[in-house]
Order: sequence, then structure tokens, then C-alpha cells
Amino acid sequence: MPGPIANDNFSNSTAHWRALDAAHHIHPFTQSNLLAREGVRIIVRGKGIYLWDSDGTRLIDGMSGLWCVQLGYGNEELAEAGADALRTLPYYNHFFKTTNPYTVELAAKLAELLPTGHTRVLFANSGSEATDTALKLIRYYWNMQGKPNKKLHLSRELSYHGVTMAAASLSGLTPMHTQFDLPLPGFEKVPAPYWYGAKLAGYGDMGPEEFAEAIAAETEKKILAIGPENIASFSGEPVQGAGGLIIPPPNYWPLLADICRRYDILLHADEVITGFGRTGSWFGCQTFGFLPDIMTMAKGLSSGYQPISAISLGERMGEAFANADEELVHGYTYSGHPVASAVALKNLEILERENIPARVHNSIGPYFQRRLRETFQGHPIVGEIRSVGLLAAIELVADKISHEPFPKDRQVGTLCRDHCFAHGLVMRAIRDTMVLAPPLVITEAEVDELLAAAKICIDLTAKDLGRLEHSAPP
Repeated sequence: MPGPIANDNFSNSTAHWRALDAAHHIHPFTQSNLLAREGVRIIVRGKGIYLWDSDGTRLIDGMSGLWCVQLGYGNEELAEAGADALRTLPYYNHFFKTTNPYTVELAAKLAELLPTGHTRVLFANSGSEATDTALKLIRYYWNMQGKPNKKLHLSRELSYHGVTMAAASLSGLTPMHTQFDLPLPGFEKVPAPYWYGAKLAGYGDMGPEEFAEAIAAETEKKILAIGPENIASFSGEPVQGAGGLIIPPPNYWPLLADICRRYDILLHADEVITGFGRTGSWFGCQTFGFLPDIMTMAKGLSSGYQPISAISLGERMGEAFANADEELVHGYTYSGHPVASAVALKNLEILERENIPARVHNSIGPYFQRRLRETFQGHPIVGEIRSVGLLAAIELVADKISHEPFPKDRQVGTLCRDHCFAHGLVMRAIRDTMVLAPPLVITEAEVDELLAAAKICIDLTAKDLGRLEHSAPP
């Protein structure tokens, strides 16, 4: 029997799939009753930077799925790597003193690419699982060091680290907490390096570097108030993604890394979004100039073609775990799945062979950033444009001088996002910030096409708000 998408004739299928979805499928981060009434969009095909839905509408995927499709859709080499592994070894585990060639080779390849000292790797299946694993390993590390009181985990406001009980507790997005009686005990928050929001937060007209120094000082003050002897780790995304694409001032991460060293706090870099070329380096910590003790990664590890994540250990943690004289009581059924490992290994091969991180750093990233600023400079509702590599945020504000946002009930970001879907563009709204993270293989012509579509949608949003008359020409 052919599968549900065995051919491209979907004209009679959309209503059927919508009905099945409404009856049986609970979506993540979605109000189910509203979606059931509205009707879900059925995505049936992808190629390069484009997606097609079951009605035949083509969309530019300005978000690489969920920040992950580095090599774009329809890469035949990745498909073949997965198919070969499925035919050869569709599954086996790593529990009974066994391994498989795909996972061994992947771990070794990662050790070549990771920052100095990160030579030992564990595998999981998602960024959330990787975060949960990292927190467990951090706690166990301090137990091995004879410091069992170091149990508290620091992270930032507006941070996102996943949705398990522990990962959601580590996250600083408070809407994720209320429904589930979170956060759990043992998690504390410090300010985010959100410079554009500094004026409204009471920091005055500080420059970015002065603001970073102020935030670092607040973080240190919090550490001293809690007691460094009680703090196990500080977790941070090199660039805060789901919190609004917050790109820190250049001196922020060196300051935070120095504080962690000074007070013997493990530094955890969440590279789930920023890893594998997204910022113009293999990893975001390399772009921002700091060396973590432990890293979590997922998404771009397989370009989203297979669910896989990894946790890498820096030198002191790696040596402690490698030389432990007891069993590590941790692991997942699908840790280092051979098919996922095979696809991830091929993905790294292509990223390296095609010099994708260097391309993001040297050519397509700078082109994307320049065209972004040319397109939206002077726009009446664009307050700030933030970008690094192939990550960008376009913050929509009511007042460009004071940085005052639009009233929440206007739901300006949602309004703009709906215009995007109606005009064939996937651009994410985080509050009233519009976010782009296109596939790393995007061309200059495709950048121009993407930004032209984004301009139409933001212009329409400004028109809805009665603010278009002052718009700069395209």
C-alpha cells in the first residue's frame, strides 16, 4: 500500500488530513481548539530553502525548520546515508558493552571539530534531552569532586534550554512554567544581555559594552549572594534564540567566562541553535571567544534530517568521567542511534567539504546582514536589527527613540507572522521581534527574495498600524 504522500496530487487530501490532525494530534506550543477551528497547514515537500504545502503553495523557509536545516531540504547525500544505514544496521543500542561504526566515527569527528579539550561525547535525541543530561552530569561531577553542595544552576532571563522538567526549569521563559508548577528547586536566574531593552529596564543610555559590564556585575553579585560553594553551573546560549534572538555585546562572554573561572562554576554552553556554522564558526562559543566546560548541541548536527543531540565534555569533566571507578547510570534507548549517527556524520562531512561555516563568516553571512540593513533602514516600526552569521532579528517597536514596544494586546508580532504565511514566507515572531535563520546554503539571489518578502510583510504590518506613511523607499 502506498504511503500517505506517495504522489504529488494532494488536491483531495488537505481536508482529510486536517480532520485527522484535529481529531488525534496535539501540537507543541499551540492552543489546540483554535488550531482545530482554523485548520492546520500540511507541509508535504521541501527542496533547498523552499517548502510546499498540500494546496501547492510554495513558502520560503526563513527559519530552517526550527533553526536546524543547515543544508536545506532534499539533500540526496543525507538521504542516501540514512537509507544505507537503515539497510545495514537499522538499530542497536550501546548498553551491553557494544557500539556501532557510525556512532564511533561521529564521536571522533566531533572531537576534531569541537573546541580545545572537548574530546569526549555522549549522545541523546533532542536538545531538551541534551540539556537534561548535561545537568545530571554537572551534578555528578561535583559529587565526584567531593563538593556535593554545588547543586544550584544559574541561567538567564529569556533563555531557552528545552522542555523537560529540568530543561524548562533552567529556561528563563516564564510562560513555560505556570502550567507545570515549575521551576523545580535549584534554579536561579540572572539578567540577559539584552542591550536594546536596557533603556526600558532602567539602565539609561549605556553603550553595549558598558551594559555588558553592568550585567556581569549583577551576575557576580547574585553568585556572591547565593554562595559560590553552592553553585554548580552557569548555562547560556551564545546567542539567545527563542528569547528574542538576543546577541550579546562583544565583551559579555569573556566577562562571564572569567567570573565562572574565578568562582569555580562550570560553564555550560547551549549550542543547540548556534552550533554547526550558524554564527560563522563551527560553534557559537568560538564566535564569541569563550571556552565552556560542557556543551550541548542538536539541530544542525544532522541538519534536522534525523533526531540526534550530543553533549561534549571539556578536559576536566571528560577526564573525571573517563576515569570514574563506577558505572555511569545514565543512557537512552536511542542514544547514538546508528541511522541518526550515519546521517549526522555525512552532514558534518558536507559542512566541512563545502566550507559552510567559512562561507557563512566570509560571504553569505555578511551579504545577508548588509542587505537586511539596507532593506529596513529607516523603516517606521523597525527599532533594531540584530544579526550575526545567518541569524537575524527585526524588532518592531512603537517608538524608535525610547524603544517603547507596542501594547501587548496589539499582538504586532503575530500580525506580521500571519502576513508572512499569507505571502509565502516563514518568519518567526517572538513577541514583536521577527526572526530569521535561513538554511546555510542560501544563495545571494535567495537572500534578496527572502528579504523582499519580509519587507512586504513588515510594510503591511505598518499599514495595519497606521504607520506606513513614513516608510523609507525599498
